[in-house]
Amino acid sequence: MENEQVILALAALAQGTRLDVFRILVSAEPEGLAAGEIARRLEVPHNTMSSHLGILSRAGLIRSERFSRSIVYRADLDTLRSVLAFLLKDCCGGRPEICAPLMAELTPCCQSKANADV
Repeated sequence: MENEQVILALAALAQGTRLDVFRILVSAEPEGLAAGEIARRLEVPHNTMSSHLGILSRAGLIRSERFSRSIVYRADLDTLRSVLAFLLKDCCGGRPEICAPLMAELTPCCQSKANADV
């Protein structure tokens, strides 16, 4: 991932409503949510929500699919992973003990869901 792509993604998330949208869509994986449902949950007018969704989409953080008259949005977890990997790539300068607390913070959220499926 290039600097410009990461900057675009972080800039898109640097606004409260867009950050809320992205977090809702991450929690709605893998089904996603219709644009109207996102707007209803966040109590944002549809035209304003459309603008926010467009910005997130251009940043590569979300993708959409049309189903009949609805557009369903999903978080692009590959882009999220790429942004996080870009930010952490040089973490620790080769000293993993420095990053261990960060990795421990990230791991439980994913392990609990994985363990629940076992």
